[in-house]
Amino acid sequence: MTALTRRRMLALSAGAGALSAFPVSLARAAAPAHALSVFGAPRHGPDFTHFSYVNPEAPKGGEIRIQPSAWAYNQNVLTFNTFNTFVLRGDAPPFMERLCHANLMVRGLDEPDAVYGSVAESVIVDDTTCTFTLREGPTFSDGSPITADDVVWSYTTLKSRGHPQLRVFMDDLEGIEALNARTVVLHLSPSSSNRLPPLMASVPPILSKAYYEANDFDAARLDIPVTSGPYTIGDHQAGRYVTYQKRDDWWGDGIPALRGHFNFDRVRVDFFRERTASFEAFKTGVIEYREEFTSKTWATEYNFPAVEDGRIVRTTLPDGRPAGAQGFFFNTRRKKFTDPRTREALSYAFDFEWMNQNLFYGLYERGSSYFVNSQMMATGAPTADELALLEPFRDQLPDAVFGPAVLPPKSDGSGRDRALLRRAVDLLGEAGWQRDGNGWVDADGEPLTIEFLYAQPSWERVLTPFQSWLERIGVGVSLRQVEAAQFQSRMNTFDFDIVTRRYAMAATPGEAIRNMWTTAAANQPGSNNLAGIANPVIDALTDTLINAPTRDELLTASRALDRVLRAGHYWIPQWFKGSHTVAYWDRFGVPDKPRYDLPVATTWWAKEA
Repeated sequence: MTALTRRRMLALSAGAGALSAFPVSLARAAAPAHALSVFGAPRHGPDFTHFSYVNPEAPKGGEIRIQPSAWAYNQNVLTFNTFNTFVLRGDAPPFMERLCHANLMVRGLDEPDAVYGSVAESVIVDDTTCTFTLREGPTFSDGSPITADDVVWSYTTLKSRGHPQLRVFMDDLEGIEALNARTVVLHLSPSSSNRLPPLMASVPPILSKAYYEANDFDAARLDIPVTSGPYTIGDHQAGRYVTYQKRDDWWGDGIPALRGHFNFDRVRVDFFRERTASFEAFKTGVIEYREEFTSKTWATEYNFPAVEDGRIVRTTLPDGRPAGAQGFFFNTRRKKFTDPRTREALSYAFDFEWMNQNLFYGLYERGSSYFVNSQMMATGAPTADELALLEPFRDQLPDAVFGPAVLPPKSDGSGRDRALLRRAVDLLGEAGWQRDGNGWVDADGEPLTIEFLYAQPSWERVLTPFQSWLERIGVGVSLRQVEAAQFQSRMNTFDFDIVTRRYAMAATPGEAIRNMWTTAAANQPGSNNLAGIANPVIDALTDTLINAPTRDELLTASRALDRVLRAGHYWIPQWFKGSHTVAYWDRFGVPDKPRYDLPVATTWWAKEA
């Protein structure tokens, strides 16, 4: 998710008012559509009955106890203390936005960017307006109908007071109004990209205006909110577990884009502060589904009776998404990391080849790109089309941008590659660091020391050898484990030296990438611009990518942007694999996997429902 362009902030009426109103012409250039797609026609036509990757006759009922593999906004996989997931404050449980809240339209996960009607039955897109007609029948969990006024309140409030990762999608929303109880018109900036309407339709949740007029939207609390989606909060204990309970009055089972989804009566998430405890819970069946991210565990520890006798299924599934960016992110807001040569020097001390052989059982590939595992990744020398985007900025860019795409150093795998360590020392000297005994100091006498911040002790097996390699070249290193809530708070306020994070990219990047690396997000609390990147060339290329009118032009812009990001050495790339390694108790029906997601909680079903 990502930040936004700060073009115009409209005056908002207190708390629940609408964005500024615009006159609306009812004459549209296009007919009502059941779906939107950025490039080309949607795969599923207006008469489709369900997505091809679901079982439309899946039985309803039963429960799944799942360890989440992904989360968003203020969600925390280690603990929770609020059910308000759409603000920066507090730690919410994963799946809140996916299970408890509905949207105007939803993603088709076998396509890179198409969305289909959910609460909205149709949409008309005409220049700078999107007109949605809502279905008759959708209700909130308190039984009240979902109306256009609720949509207006939701978009207005989220734009002004929502989590930064949500606000990014609405920066170019200039107005919203309800024509009647079932018609909503969004007014977009004339400079909006062709990717904004699908994002605006599928990302912001629909919230209950009445509920939040009676309850503070900004509060981090554990009151059970009124929700618009298929689930509400059931049994729970703060910080330990939460059960999402299927609504008896769920209205979506007959809608084509929702058919075959939300089959479980209950989805339970348990919280563990470290991986060993969660793995033991999986072995005993307390957890029933687990995506494994620890290569040692996957290679050596799935040898217990439930695996051997077939009660647990262990499998590898293809992951068609861009693998995104996983690495050690430098906080360039701190003086010691402002020189890219310092950042590059530290990357020479990271011996991935040794780690992959000795810690990861050869299961990973080295990352190098912000768009790895996709066509958006830069390779080799720039093409003529890429150079056309880069040449206007030549005097603002390092020469490396115009040569072969920057790759991380490759070691001999010994864990003591002297050539790489010598290059690290040389780069520190070039960056102005001076030897002081066994360490380094800057011109003001400040020592070069680094703190790695992390929340899960499983990271220590990676950080400890990296610490020793850095200390070998004279860099002082400390490892700092903090509890989950403090870790999230320090991430939100950029209170760290180096931190590890993985971000998966969309198959068709949109406004969300502004939150990853643009100047507007650099000092926005809660943004994903962990490195604090503030570079006008990156801002300009990001605009070019977001506004690309064709997929070919999108690919060219992404590759040019990738070259500039990689040459800036804002991170030390870690590793990736283009697959999901998953294990689950053989209690579930499993449909076909869509290319762009692994929607276990929403499309699987209980065999004994």
